[in-house]
Amino acid sequence: MIKFTKMHGLGNDYIYIDAIHQNIENRSSLARLLSNRHFGIGSDGLILISKSDVADFKMEMFNSDGSQAEMCGNGIRCVGKFVYDKGLTNQTTINIETLAGIKTLILNVKEGKVETVRVDMGEPILAPEKIPVMAIEEPVQNLKVTAIDKEFKFTCVSMGNPHAITIVEDVETFDVKKYGKILEVASVFPNKTNVEFVEIEDKEHIKMRVWERGSGETLACGTGACATVVACYLNGITNRHAYVELLRRNFRNTMESRR
Repeated sequence: MIKFTKMHGLGNDYIYIDAIHQNIENRSSLARLLSNRHFGIGSDGLILISKSDVADFKMEMFNSDGSQAEMCGNGIRCVGKFVYDKGLTNQTTINIETLAGIKTLILNVKEGKVETVRVDMGEPILAPEKIPVMAIEEPVQNLKVTAIDKEFKFTCVSMGNPHAITIVEDVETFDVKKYGKILEVASVFPNKTNVEFVEIEDKEHIKMRVWERGSGETLACGTGACATVVACYLNGITNRHAYVELLRRNFRNTMESRR
């Protein structure tokens, strides 16, 4: 028997397991099994919380297809709530080890429970070889990739995991599944990529849908929202401060470009 908790951040849902007090084997296979929305618990993936030699806790994240990811902004915020509410820590500032480095969380606690969590996502990575993307220019702002009948222009950013951001006219009606699954695995992205389809409302308001690497379209993506603001600011489309609206549930997330 495995004890788990199902949580979501802005609709980005994961299965969380305390791997400190439970021995979890075959983690990739387990992620595929549990994430199945018809025959499993159903989720965008699996997140395990373990001991760390370099931080307070370690977060291991697996997408619904079993592939391991470096980082998840919504997921790590839920990790903060998990470890506090479960009594694994009594600290309100904690460090979490991830494959994208150590991330610091600030927990807002009310009446003994975590109400909100703030995470320092770190500086965006723009060097093409570190994103990674097969391009020469830095930053990568006009990468052309063709999928079926459309040519897309991408700005590429890493927030510890790869993102490719493109502008579309009407994001609500855009066929994210049709193009997302092809663009994710395009040859110019050696480690695949998360794809953000973006509509600009004004200098401070962005609408975004995301095709997540290894999971398909999800309701939200924290690293993707950050990468999108960075990309839009680099291209002079938005200000340094912008709202990112995630259409499917009308959620809004405020992100600040750090460049």
